[in-house]
Amino acid sequence: MKRTFFPLTALLCASALAGGADGQSVPDQGTVTVGGATVFYKATGSGEPLLFIHGYPLSGELFKNNRTLPGYRVITVDLPGFGKSRAPGREASIENYATTMLGFMDALKIDRAIVGGMSMGGMTLLQMYKQAPQRIRGMILIDTTADPAGIAEAASWRGNGQQAQEKGVASLVDGLLPRMLTGPSRATLPNQVAHLSGLVKAASLNGAVGGANALASRPDANPVLPTITVPTLILAGIEDNVTPRELQLKMNAAIRGSRFVELPGAGHAAIFEKAQAANAAMLSWLRTVR
Repeated sequence: MKRTFFPLTALLCASALAGGADGQSVPDQGTVTVGGATVFYKATGSGEPLLFIHGYPLSGELFKNNRTLPGYRVITVDLPGFGKSRAPGREASIENYATTMLGFMDALKIDRAIVGGMSMGGMTLLQMYKQAPQRIRGMILIDTTADPAGIAEAASWRGNGQQAQEKGVASLVDGLLPRMLTGPSRATLPNQVAHLSGLVKAASLNGAVGGANALASRPDANPVLPTITVPTLILAGIEDNVTPRELQLKMNAAIRGSRFVELPGAGHAAIFEKAQAANAAMLSWLRTVR
């Protein structure tokens, strides 16, 4: 199969959520209740809806430098238990995150959207497509994988959840930051370190434990890949050691017509670490989405 490579908070009542499929009527920010969870979001710009879903244990503020994409109403969401969203308990799964995000789209009356997901958010996006492919107009898979967790990886994620319970969510920062940002960025860009550290610390215990267990028990999404018929962009930080490029190339090979773009000098949080390059790659790809 041919591959393409490129270098490189008020609660709103339902009556207020009259946003159409173009996203124009989606308020600039708010919360909606979906399946017992309170989900917070922000929306910026105008045009077609473009929804971003973050990874573990972050929030929609991961995408703070990706909100200005001309022609799009960019909507960033906090998954239940993260950022300003609230989870009813510690039980979580990737499939449930997907159901919640589809319910979130229902609440905002967004029939169909281009959706991007980073890491756990990408896994969620693949399950959204499995559950309701007609709701997805295009996919941006960012530093993620379709593979289930192996034994060692699953134990590592569960260990994060246990650590959060025993030592507090803030204790996760030291172990996760070296995986999100490259060494040079951690050494020379203290604002990036502070921002991502703040996002981790803002996660609730329900979110940190539930998300860790969701990652450990995530489903095998490889069977979903050949069924994808919408335009798909795969963004990969070259120095990502959580979901290495080999895993993302595997998705590229399985999704017909997908575009693979590498972001040099970026780790697992490439969408944030190299936001300018990521935005350029997304805008180039978005021009091809019809």
